[in-house]
Amino acid sequence: MTNEQTEDFRSGYVAIVGRPNVGKSTLLNHLIGQKVSITSRKAQTTRHRIHGILTDEQAQYVFVDTPGFQTKHLNALNRGMNRVVTSSLRDVQVVVFVLEALRYDERDREVVKLLPDNRPVLLVINKIDEVADKGQLFSFAERVAQDFKFTEIIPVSAKQGLKLDDLLGAIRRHLPPGGLIYDENDITDRSERFLAAEMLREKVFRFTGEELPYSTSVVIEQFKMEGKLRRINAAILVDKEAHKAMLIGKKGEKLKEIATQARLDMEKLFDGKVYLEVFIKIRSGWADDERVLRSLGYE
Repeated sequence: MTNEQTEDFRSGYVAIVGRPNVGKSTLLNHLIGQKVSITSRKAQTTRHRIHGILTDEQAQYVFVDTPGFQTKHLNALNRGMNRVVTSSLRDVQVVVFVLEALRYDERDREVVKLLPDNRPVLLVINKIDEVADKGQLFSFAERVAQDFKFTEIIPVSAKQGLKLDDLLGAIRRHLPPGGLIYDENDITDRSERFLAAEMLREKVFRFTGEELPYSTSVVIEQFKMEGKLRRINAAILVDKEAHKAMLIGKKGEKLKEIATQARLDMEKLFDGKVYLEVFIKIRSGWADDERVLRSLGYE
């Protein structure tokens, strides 16, 4: 980084918030150009606070992908997820509030109530590629803006990568001057062990659709480097015997597919070979057991 760049360089933390399924994780992954946060149509996929880091010549953006704020089924897991959301809002310089284009209801208003009034909050209207009449977006933005004074409003399509440069420009305008927070080559603050668990959990959700309850987690029991090979043993935690059978599938085919696709994602992310063994363990009521949740890293 040159002296000239340093003088005008900006950096800071940017929280990405919104209700479940508005595209927060997809937005994070496209902004940094790499998958660090898992995506699924199933609500409540993101559970932890995940930092995705983008560094260019003008700024370092440390994005904080938060869980979707939960308003129903408040077990210990969901209460922990909500604590992650509220604490994230206290610790950042800029907040990005993500909405799905033309959809704004009580679930979104619950998140609006949490938005801070003492720092910039950008309204990001996502999935604009799904709106045929773009003229509707203006009146939609006006309606949402009646509930909160947003610093800027930016329509984007995270999935298609549309208008993301506009969003980065808007965020940079509100970041404070400062140097690098992380190394310029870092893309996340999370360990490979954590990312491996997330890649596997994503595949569990993707290959079971709505059949399997979201109260499923992954524990990495072994993560060893053997030369350039990563040897990983992982356990999928489920509540019931029926869930175990659902994951295994006919002649073990579903579990094999889940493990294969997770391994391919890991190899792409880690840029190296992975040997992955996956087991299924029944641990009833884990999503409401504070002790188990702490052992899994939930706040």
